Order: sequence, then structure tokens, then C-alpha cells
Amino acid sequence: MEKILLFDSRLLSISLLLTIILDWIYPEHKGIMLKIHPVHTSYYLSLNLAKPYSSRWRGVAVWLFVVTVHIVPALFLMTISYKLSPILYIIISVVILKFSISLRLLLDICHQVLENVKHGDLDGARKYAQLIVRRDVYKLDEGRIISATLESLAESSVDGFISPLTYYSFLGPIGSLLQRIANTLDGSIGFKTPEFSKVGWFSAKADSLLNYIPARIAALLMVILAPTVGGSIKESFRVWRKWHNATESINAGHPMAAIAGVLRIRLEKVGHYIINMESRLPTSEDLAKGIRFMITVNFTYIMLIILPILLICL
Repeated sequence: MEKILLFDSRLLSISLLLTIILDWIYPEHKGIMLKIHPVHTSYYLSLNLAKPYSSRWRGVAVWLFVVTVHIVPALFLMTISYKLSPILYIIISVVILKFSISLRLLLDICHQVLENVKHGDLDGARKYAQLIVRRDVYKLDEGRIISATLESLAESSVDGFISPLTYYSFLGPIGSLLQRIANTLDGSIGFKTPEFSKVGWFSAKADSLLNYIPARIAALLMVILAPTVGGSIKESFRVWRKWHNATESINAGHPMAAIAGVLRIRLEKVGHYIINMESRLPTSEDLAKGIRFMITVNFTYIMLIILPILLICL
């Protein structure tokens, strides 16, 4: 009997390292690669199938259909490649994982926000921040532009990197792809608006469930690594525990509160939440430090993921 989900620990470790290198040298998909990207296809497919104001049952059906039409072909390709060649298996695994994670692009956008702020170009900073922030940033001042960027940096590191790698370590590329599609469906229809409150309910719940553990793992890792940027483990832990419930999302507040504690700053979404209220709004120096810190956090997690992959299925 073949290994569960074609899980070859040695080959998947190689695939992970190759994917990280590929993400670093090729961060942004364009052209045909963008059109066939599972995030792109699942996003628009779900919007076309999930009719506004429709029922929860339709939402469940949409989620299952979109996930199935992406997972089944990927599983088929992995099965065929596993039987034919280790090299082909690695190639397919790298492609699926590259479609499932995104780190370099997120860091590049945050760096562009930083550079524009440092040069006094707030409109330019707002333009780049809007690429990773849902709220309208064009009325925000400098401190709140940086706050929004740091919030998205912390949250998106979980959604687009740490969480898919977590499922990769247990389920291989199929696990990472499942998490990424579920996260995309939450972003496309998982809103609490009248139009999508019912049909998007299941997508929102599925994403919350899948990211529940990774969000907390990420926050804990951030607290432990706080000294790498001059932060305090004790203070970071205090802020994390006190403010992680400040956001409406049961997961987003964890990495946000953790990075607020590490950097000793206040994060604020006007009219919605404030994290670490007693501190100040972040500056460009805090953003620069936050970018360096999240690079450390994410690459530390890569090392932590490789170890259990090598230990599983030996």
C-alpha cells in the first residue's frame, strides 16, 4: 500500500526547500501562471457560484465543489508522478506548494510601503498598503498606514505561509493546497454582509478552523523570537494574552497582538479595534524592524517544519 497521500518525507523536504528558493526568485505570478493559479481560479469560481442572499446549504455545496475541482487534479498528478519518477514527483510537489504559499511578494509590498513612507510619499505608501489591506487606507495618516501594513504582515504570514506549511508537514502538498483554497474562499465570500452572511458562512468557518492552530503557533513563535529585534518575551507574551481577542476574527488577533508586543506599539483599525492601547502608533523604524522580524519568524518556521517531515513516515 502506498504511503498516505503520497507522503515521501525525503522528497517532500527537498520540495519544500526548492519551493522556498523559487518563491524568493519568482514571487509574483503573471500571465498564464496567474490565470491558472488556484487562488485566482477558486476566487472567481466561488463568486460565480455563490449567489448573494442564497442559503447556507448552497454555501456548503460551493465550498465542496470548488475544493474538489482543485484537489482532485492535484492528487491525480501527484499519484502519477509518484509512480513514474522521484524527480517528476518533486516537480509536481514544488508547483503545488508554490501555488499554495506566498512570502516574498508580501515582504516586497511591505518594503515598498516602508520606502514610500521614508521618502514622505504617503500616497505611494497608501497605494502599496491597499494591495494587502482590505480597509480603505486613503484617508489614513502615516501611523495608521504603517499599523495596517504591520497587521496584514502578521496576519498574512499566517494565512499565506505558516498555515499552508503546517498542513504540508502533515498532509503534503495536498494539505497546503487545501488550506490555501479554503483561505481564498473565505476572502471571496466569507463576509458578514447581508449578501454573503449565509452563503459565505461555511467558507468563513472552514477557514477559521484550519487557521486556528497555525495562528496560535505563529504568535507563540513570535513571542519566543522577540529578543531577536530587542523585544521582551515576557512583555510580548503579556500583550499577546491581553489583546488577542481584540479583533472580530478568532485567529487574526493572535499574530497581530504578538507583533504589537514584540515591537511595543499600538495597532489600530479605526472604528473596529485597538491592540495594545497603552502604546504608541508605529513609525517607519517599527515597520523596518517588523519586516526583519517576520523574515526571521517565517524562516525559523521552515526549519521547524523540515524536522517533523523527516521524522514522519520513517
